[in-house]
Amino acid sequence: MRAQDVWYGSGLAARALRALLTPVSWLYAAGWKSYEAMYALGLKRAYRPSVVSLCVGNLTAGGSGKTPVTIHLVNALRRLGATVVVSCSGYRGASESGASHAPEGPLSAGQWGDEAALLRHLLPDTPLIVGRDRVQAAQIAEREFPDAVLVLDDGFQHLRLQASKYLVLHDPAGKNSRCLPAGPFREPRSGLNRADLVLPGEFWVSEEPLRFVMGSTGTPLTPKSGQKVAVLCAIGSPERFVSALEAAGIEIVQKRLLPDHDPLDGGNLLRSFDPGLAIVVTAKDWVKLKSRPDVQQHQFWVAQQSVAIEPAGSFAEWLRSALASGI
Repeated sequence: MRAQDVWYGSGLAARALRALLTPVSWLYAAGWKSYEAMYALGLKRAYRPSVVSLCVGNLTAGGSGKTPVTIHLVNALRRLGATVVVSCSGYRGASESGASHAPEGPLSAGQWGDEAALLRHLLPDTPLIVGRDRVQAAQIAEREFPDAVLVLDDGFQHLRLQASKYLVLHDPAGKNSRCLPAGPFREPRSGLNRADLVLPGEFWVSEEPLRFVMGSTGTPLTPKSGQKVAVLCAIGSPERFVSALEAAGIEIVQKRLLPDHDPLDGGNLLRSFDPGLAIVVTAKDWVKLKSRPDVQQHQFWVAQQSVAIEPAGSFAEWLRSALASGI
C-alpha cells in the first residue's frame, strides 16, 4: 500500500493503519516542535547567507507543485533583472549528500536526481547547486555567485539555513492533518508561522493548460478530443496528473502509476504497454525515461505543466520589495 493510500484512503485497511500509526505521529510532532524550539530559543543558530535567498517550500510530503513554482519564480526574478542560481536536494541521486555545483549541459537523473535533471532541462542556462546540505549549497552560492539570488526548491524544514524569504505552498482543504507516518505533514501546521508568504493567500498559483510535445523530437502536438492513450508516471500526486489529462479530453485506456521518484529503469517496465498507444508521461518522468535503450519502441508524449503566481503585477512588486530588503 502506497503512503498516499494510507494517508487518504477510505477503506478499512487504510483507516486501521492510520489509527495504529497516529501515536507515532504524535511523537514525531513533539520531536519536531522540540527541534524547532532549539532554534527559536537561540540554543542553535541558523546560517544566514550573504546572498538574497528565497525558499519555495511546503509542509507535506509528496507532490505539492514546488518545482513548477520554483521555475516560475526563477523566470519572474529574471524579468526583474536578477541573476539567479537554484539549489535542489538531488533526492535519490548519487550526488544527494553534501552539495555540489552541477556541470553544464543535460544531467543524468541517476547521478543528480530527477528534479535536478528536470530543472536543468527546463532552465538550461541557470546554475544549479545539488545536494541535501542547504548550508553548504548557500556557501557555494556565496563563493561562486556572490551577486545572484539563491532560489531553493524545497528546504523549508532545513532549519540550519535561514533564508531571506519563505514562500510556502499549503492546501487548506487537506483531508489529513496528521504528521508522518499517519499523515503527510513533515511538521505541524503551526510551521506556517515561519512563512513570509503562504500560497494560496494574498497570491495564488494558477495552473496553465497542459502542453504536449513529442518525446523523441520535442515537437509540439495537440491531442484530439477522445484520443486514447496510456499513462506512465512516478510523481507525488499522480491522481492530479490523470485528472488533468482527462480534463483535456484525453481517454486513458491503460495506466501505470509508480511511487514518486521511482527511477523507471526496470527492464520490463514498458513491455506491458500496447505499442499502438502513445504513452503520456510528465516532464519529470521523461528525463529518466529518455535514456532507456527501449524507449524508441514506443511513442511518448511529454505533458508539460507551467504555473503562474497571480496577480502577476502585485507579485512582481512583492518580489521587488523582497530583493530591496536584501538578506
